[in-house]
Amino acid sequence: MTSTAPPASAAPTAFAAVDLGATSGRVIVGRVGQGGLDLTEVHRFPNTPLRLPTGLYWNLPGLFQGVLDGLREAAGTGPVASVGIDTWAVDYGLLDADGALLGLPHHYRDDRTRGLAERVRDQVGARRLYGITGLQHLPFNTVFQLAAARDSAQLAAARTLLLVPDLLAYWLTGSVGAEITNASTTGLLDVRTGTWSRDIAAATGIDPALLPPLREPGTPAGALLPHVTAATGLAPGTPVVAVASHDTASAVAAVPATGAGAAYISCGTWSLAGLELDAPVLTEESRAAGFTNERGVDGTVRYLRNIMGMWLVEECRRAWAAQGRPVALAPLLTAAAGAEPLAALIDPDAPEFLAPDDMPATIAAACVHTGRRPPAEPGAVIRCVLDSLALAHRRVLHRAAELAGRDITRVHLVGGGSRNALLCQLTADATGLPVVAGPAEATAIGNVLLQARARGLVGGLAEMRQLVAETKQLRHYRPQGDGRGWAAAEARLAAGSGRPLISGAGR
Repeated sequence: MTSTAPPASAAPTAFAAVDLGATSGRVIVGRVGQGGLDLTEVHRFPNTPLRLPTGLYWNLPGLFQGVLDGLREAAGTGPVASVGIDTWAVDYGLLDADGALLGLPHHYRDDRTRGLAERVRDQVGARRLYGITGLQHLPFNTVFQLAAARDSAQLAAARTLLLVPDLLAYWLTGSVGAEITNASTTGLLDVRTGTWSRDIAAATGIDPALLPPLREPGTPAGALLPHVTAATGLAPGTPVVAVASHDTASAVAAVPATGAGAAYISCGTWSLAGLELDAPVLTEESRAAGFTNERGVDGTVRYLRNIMGMWLVEECRRAWAAQGRPVALAPLLTAAAGAEPLAALIDPDAPEFLAPDDMPATIAAACVHTGRRPPAEPGAVIRCVLDSLALAHRRVLHRAAELAGRDITRVHLVGGGSRNALLCQLTADATGLPVVAGPAEATAIGNVLLQARARGLVGGLAEMRQLVAETKQLRHYRPQGDGRGWAAAEARLAAGSGRPLISGAGR
């Protein structure tokens, strides 16, 4: 490979990465050059959903103000070459003919699609949907959210649909487009051709004129508008780059895998486990197992399954704090490490864990349902969650390897979950595979590197990943034990659940 890196004497170039998660947003300045890759968080702000009489919404104007504040902090660190935005998937805003936002975007945990997604799936045909889109059946996929809004005044007045990162980019630049890694999560993209599917739009009653032109990661998304540069202090004409705007796609781009045989787990609010492939897997077995085929960088396919992730832990902590007994994470994990292993297990994919009012009580009820004694102390509850996540990682990765015809020799665990040493070790033990943990900031790194690549500072995916491997601290976990205890635990959980542990009803 011919390197596109600048001469060693060149000063590092700074890029602003806007990274919005389900609970907070931040702006990070990443500097690339001289074989180095450095990140500095310059601003963090909360992402608090709004419960209104008509449902659960994202406070997108508030988030946009947080983005502007963060870009102003980024400008204060020196020249910024470009800006990139990544967020969660599936949620969208509607624009009218004047380009004005028609109401706040709904939150994917809003329950307005409950039952409707199944009706749409049955109407169109589950196999037809999967054969075109390659997506795991998730009740909040964009296509189902649009079906729920079919008779609304907002949809009748809409002229353009923009997913959340594309909407923020539009507010920054005035330019309309749809970055393809996020578009691939909507249930409206043909995974084989990489184009919007008019067949699915027609079958679900969605006007294809709502869907904007597609953009590939690393392509221009416009330049900052004059009032944005005035508000932030960034240079006039600063470009916004369409990075892999689905946060998982950016995270996978930064997985430091430098050879064959790698699987990945991007672990944060969700735990997304799978493989990077050259082509989608659209078999009936894959559909029945609930695997999704989402677009990655350079036309790759993120073949994965969504698992409820550290949301389970954070919701337990939130419930305990509401009861007047806040529990810091570090002592909680220490207590979990000392708790009895595999004593109680849950299926993180079970729908009752999507948005419960009381997560510890929901976990206890699930344990009772499967014939296990529910954990009582917080440490035991968290051990139940982590054991269950590790077991889910095991069955998802093993099944992905079978369905894709691949061998897995190691697992790369990135994202916030990579800081959790207990989860990393349990994942190694459960899968029987070595786990390479880190970087925790994989999403922001992928965002920054795709901007750097657009500027010609790094080459393709292999060069990007090599740079991550050389510059970021990684931790290694070897599997302990022979795995028979995990296999027995999985059999017990399956028997108690009374249903397949891998099915089409996930995330």
